[in-house]
Amino acid sequence: MQHEALKNGSVAVITGAASGIGLATAQALSKRGMHIVLVDLDTLRLEAAAATLHGPFLCQAMDVSDAGAMVVLADRCFSELGRVDLLMNNAADRVAGGTDDALDAWHRTMEVNFWAAVYAERAFLPRMLDQGRPGIILNTGSKQGITNPPGNVIYNVTKSALKTYTEQLQHKLRNSEECQVTAHLLVPGFTITGPHKPNPGGWSPEQLVDYMLPRLERGDFYIICPDNEVTEEMDAKRMAWAVGDLIENRPPLSRWHPDWCETFKAQ
Repeated sequence: MQHEALKNGSVAVITGAASGIGLATAQALSKRGMHIVLVDLDTLRLEAAAATLHGPFLCQAMDVSDAGAMVVLADRCFSELGRVDLLMNNAADRVAGGTDDALDAWHRTMEVNFWAAVYAERAFLPRMLDQGRPGIILNTGSKQGITNPPGNVIYNVTKSALKTYTEQLQHKLRNSEECQVTAHLLVPGFTITGPHKPNPGGWSPEQLVDYMLPRLERGDFYIICPDNEVTEEMDAKRMAWAVGDLIENRPPLSRWHPDWCETFKAQ
């Protein structure tokens, strides 16, 4: 059964929409007859992305870390289109950075990967609620925000924060009287996007979207995607092991600890 927010005539606002998962989602929803609002920083890439769509669209070149610009975007969407049914906070910055990186890098990555979703929710959600019909807020997280592998500290922290925020947002929405808007967390597997070279272990953005949409339709909050290297069972073991560090008082990140890594591999 198709979700009301994902039907012909509905409006989807997608950040980070000029490439990768954002563009693949825009293309899939455009085929359904939805009106797509493409949001990205690069005007030329936005125009190229829009040319691949099958239906009506708007393009907005902007920095999602600008809270004021996000309000302007929401004003434009509701003024010109009259509605927003899906808000996908998908824009992300750098999958790199350690504890010693410059504070500017920390601030910029946190602004794009975490605060932009908060800004978007503040700008769009009140008006989505006022519509009185089903709506979706979909935030793109990461497995690195759950299992927290060593390295890429900045990215891990931002995606961990986004996971917690989205869980709390959905808790608030489901306990709000007559609320028809729901929040969801998309957790991609290894996906070949942007500058990444083709790799047989990774999924294409289109494969990920084909996996994501049926789960979004049925109302799953956690949409944790496998890939050609990691199965759903492997993901479950890794996540359970990460929680087990707390429960069993093991060293943090014991999956990579010399005293524990073989035990993990043997499970």
